[in-house]
Amino acid sequence: MLEKAGTERPPAAAGQSRLPSLTGARFLAALGVFAYHLSREGVFADPGVDKALRYWASAAGAVGVSFFFVLSGFVLTWSARPGQRARTFWRRRVAKIYPNHLATFVLVAVVTWSTGVVVSAYQAPPALTDPSSWLPNLLLLQSWSPDARIFMTGNPVSWSLSCELLFYLSFPLLHRALLRLDSRRLWAVVGVCTAVVLLLPALAGLLPERPQLPFAPIGEARYWFVYAFPLTRAVEFLLGMAAARLVMAGRWVRVPASAALPLLAAGYVLALHLPVLYAQAAATVIPLTLLIGALARRDADGRGSALSGRTFVWLGEVSFAFYMVHRLVLIYGHHLLGYGRGWALPQALALTAAAFALALLGSWLLYRAVEIPAMRKFGRSPATAPAVPRPRAEVRPRVPERNP
Repeated sequence: MLEKAGTERPPAAAGQSRLPSLTGARFLAALGVFAYHLSREGVFADPGVDKALRYWASAAGAVGVSFFFVLSGFVLTWSARPGQRARTFWRRRVAKIYPNHLATFVLVAVVTWSTGVVVSAYQAPPALTDPSSWLPNLLLLQSWSPDARIFMTGNPVSWSLSCELLFYLSFPLLHRALLRLDSRRLWAVVGVCTAVVLLLPALAGLLPERPQLPFAPIGEARYWFVYAFPLTRAVEFLLGMAAARLVMAGRWVRVPASAALPLLAAGYVLALHLPVLYAQAAATVIPLTLLIGALARRDADGRGSALSGRTFVWLGEVSFAFYMVHRLVLIYGHHLLGYGRGWALPQALALTAAAFALALLGSWLLYRAVEIPAMRKFGRSPATAPAVPRPRAEVRPRVPERNP
């Protein structure tokens, strides 16, 4: 049952507790991206099975990425340290994402240059003498270009890191601004962000219809504007930030996870029937945000969830590395076994399980050998670090509600 936001009490440990349920949920989002990319591989020879997988997984990747973007804003706001300097924050965030990106970038480059095997429909074996073919990806600037030959090259999933980089750069300023807002204005931010996400597919219709993507009947520029453009995806990040401030203040809506999950399922089914651009975020951004808020409240109140157990938390911790390697495992594995080939159902299921296991193993290796050492070396804060600004003590509406 929905209740007025003002009737909630702040979670007991808002802003101070860890959020293990959200850590575990990260892996489910990464698993959705895995399922989407698996559905594009055509490993099931049975046309009916292949068609069903393509249909039911067609929105899983987009929903997973949208979850990551909203979650990123939420968790960074929740865990913002009073007194932490912006420079310290930026160093920690770059230490988190760039080493994994660099490791997979080098792997893709070596394999492409040595074998000619590519991981994107737009990617030709690049020459070292042509920086335009690899430099934007290396610098995480690829998503600023509407040209799919740029934002879909290299390790294809790294386009989202280009968006995350903008989020991180803007976070100290956005966080400072949100700390000055009372709950009514924070709800206004939530409303505006939601409305913008819902309107973006219509605005994309103003962009050229051609050239079109090879995997969907949609113009490259329109798809880029809704799916990959950092400025438009930053709206979801800001939505997550505002939602976190409201949960921390006890002014969020009381929608339990048990209600948010059916809403998300309904949004997902709706996404399957909507035009491609509406399926990227518009159909599911509201239930995703409700679910994130509900899980955060459970963790902060000490109740936890099925996702807060040790196994899911570990899977969530390696989920970023899993996200970075899974596409490479699927593409390179299919090439080794015969690209374009499909298998009968038992063999296809066995190969799917093997691909998942290899991707999980690769993610653990990347996490242990690259991500953790990089965070230890570059992500530690100086003991004397001062300031991300402290939250305002009072974020309730300045004009109290009158009793009837």
